[in-house]
Amino acid sequence: MLKQVQHDDEGTNSALALYVHWPFCVSKCPYCDFNSHVRASIDQDSWRDALLADIAFEAQAWPQGPLTSIFFGGGTPSLMEPATVHALIAAADRQWGLAADAEITLEANPSSVEAARFADLAAAGVNRVSLGLQSLDDAALRFLGRAHDVGEGLAALATAQRHFGRVSFDLIYALPGQSEGAWEAELARALGFGTGHLSLYQLTVEPGTRFAALAAKGAFTEKDPDEAATLYELTQAMTEAAGLPAYEISNHALPGEESRHNLAYWRYRPYLGVGPGAHGRRGGTATLRHKKPENFLSALARNGSGLAEEAPLASADQGRERLLMGLRLREGVPLDTILPVLDLAAVARLERQGLVRRDTRRLYALQPLLLDAILGEIAA
Repeated sequence: MLKQVQHDDEGTNSALALYVHWPFCVSKCPYCDFNSHVRASIDQDSWRDALLADIAFEAQAWPQGPLTSIFFGGGTPSLMEPATVHALIAAADRQWGLAADAEITLEANPSSVEAARFADLAAAGVNRVSLGLQSLDDAALRFLGRAHDVGEGLAALATAQRHFGRVSFDLIYALPGQSEGAWEAELARALGFGTGHLSLYQLTVEPGTRFAALAAKGAFTEKDPDEAATLYELTQAMTEAAGLPAYEISNHALPGEESRHNLAYWRYRPYLGVGPGAHGRRGGTATLRHKKPENFLSALARNGSGLAEEAPLASADQGRERLLMGLRLREGVPLDTILPVLDLAAVARLERQGLVRRDTRRLYALQPLLLDAILGEIAA
């Protein structure tokens, strides 16, 4: 159960976030469906021009600024040339302006090749890195299909901490065979590295992934739900004691170190998505770019953007999205934004069961591991 805290979203009504999706990977990934996007070489100049054109299109569609965050994500964005990153940040600044404290995050894999770019990426304007460590155990990394080992990952973390003012890394737990003591020791070690943000995810087996195929063959057995819940409660207790409480189901931070970009999603603020496969929300309009790079480029040449879909969202759909995103947060979701889509009788019933709580302004989920079931009950 998450303790309730005073929410603080002062100033976020004017927040605008930009997500830049770099679709290319350098090796096959067991988690995503971008394996067809593995490329031996990438024409950086052509893709820089394409992303700049996509940014210019979005600026015409949504000219209000300033940007409070930029997030470079996708395949392997840390293998973008620093000059490309710099050009995209500069273009975003010209189009919308950057807030004085704008958060500019780049996702990175913990390989020595990518870590070697950190100094240049920091000089290009990146001020926060999210590092995909995923485990501090070599056997677990092999199971997860990762190319790096613990030593390489920790070397990348040390390099990131030298070059960026803000560093986050992620770990995956509730792995097959992982004991409570093993996860406790791993998390204690992770908390000792001194980063201001941790993303801690339970392993989930999604249909169509390598893990689903392995589980179907009996190669491993998923963690028992009760055991996984025990590990979740241990995680909450340890991060709380270390001063990095959960502000979202899987994300933990020192006060002020929360991911401002992700908060824009969870608080349902406007965010613009550019690059292959990127989603966006321009007020009441949902946008989606073509996922396949070649289709994205063809659309860009025809229409001036990589858009595959651009559609208005009905108010009820917006309310459901606000509910879905906002209940992930410890601060809950403002009631006045979701009342039309709430089944109030179901809310009252779940309150009596200790699964949700209401006050005069907000609704909170008290059992985050049951969020899917809670949403299924209360969404009208």
